[in-house]
Amino acid sequence: MESTKVVFTGHVHGEVQLFSDEVQIGKMSLAMTGGRLAVFHTEVDPAFDGRGFAKLLLAELVRYAREKNLKVVPLCPYVNAQFQRHPTEYEDVWSKDWHQ
Repeated sequence: MESTKVVFTGHVHGEVQLFSDEVQIGKMSLAMTGGRLAVFHTEVDPAFDGRGFAKLLLAELVRYAREKNLKVVPLCPYVNAQFQRHPTEYEDVWSKDWHQ
């Protein structure tokens, strides 16, 4: 059974963690700054490729951002690609002006 959770180590850095049968198989690296969640990297164990687990990590990130009223800065190529492909799905959490 797969599960996800957001974990912050300290005040700024954190991860969205993905577990399968209580073994961590993926993560998304984050940093919280100024009411925004910067996402740097998404990683899933290669043994689990092709099962849609990166999408589970993204879903947990977006759920957390909505719950906490945060905007997401998609620095991670995977997250950025998903935001670009599905802009209306992520419009409410997408921080498009982060580089200004």
